Amino acid sequence: MRSTVIDAFQSAAAGIDRRSSKSIFDSASLTPLQPRCQSQASWHASAMTAAARFAVEVVEAPLRDSNEIEAAMAQWGRERNLGLIVVPDPATNAQRKLINELAARHRLPVIHALRAAAAEGGLMSYGVDLPNVFRQTAAYADRILKGSNPADLPIFLPTKFELVINLTTAKALGIDVPLSLMLRADEMLD
Repeated sequence: MRSTVIDAFQSAAAGIDRRSSKSIFDSASLTPLQPRCQSQASWHASAMTAAARFAVEVVEAPLRDSNEIEAAMAQWGRERNLGLIVVPDPATNAQRKLINELAARHRLPVIHALRAAAAEGGLMSYGVDLPNVFRQTAAYADRILKGSNPADLPIFLPTKFELVINLTTAKALGIDVPLSLMLRADEMLD
C-alpha cells in the first residue's frame, strides 16, 4: 500500500523528492518516550522500503499538537520539493482540517489515508474503502447475533482500497495530474 501512495504522489507532484511522513504522535498515548503501536511501526517500515524503491527521502516528523503542526508546516513551506504523507491515525484524522488549511497556505501537496481528507482540501487520499469495512463489520455482527462463536469466525483484512484525487487542490497547487493517474483513480473531486 505504501508503494502505491508514494507512486501516486510522485506521479501527481513530479519533482518532489522529499516526503514528510507526518504524524502527530510519538505513541498511542502521546507520551514521547513510549514506543509506537504495532500498526504505526509497520506503516513506517513499509514507507521506508517504498521510499527507497522510488529514490525518495522520507523525513519523519512526530508532532503532538496544533502549535507544532503550524511551526512544522511553515518550515516545510519554505523548502523545495517537499510533499506530505499523513500517517493514518486518530490524532492525524482529528487535525486533518488544520493540516489541509496549512498545506494550502504553504502550497504543499498532501496525501491522506481517508477520502474525507481529500474532500476537505487534501491533494489525494489512498486508503481502505471505509463503507466496505463497515459492511464487513455488520456482517460479522449479524453472524454473532445469529449464534456464531466470535472465536470461530475468520479474520478479515480490508481488500478494497480507493484512490481519490482532488482536482481543485491540484489546480490551486499548479499540479497537472497525469492522465495515467486519473485513470487509476476511483474518484476525482472537482
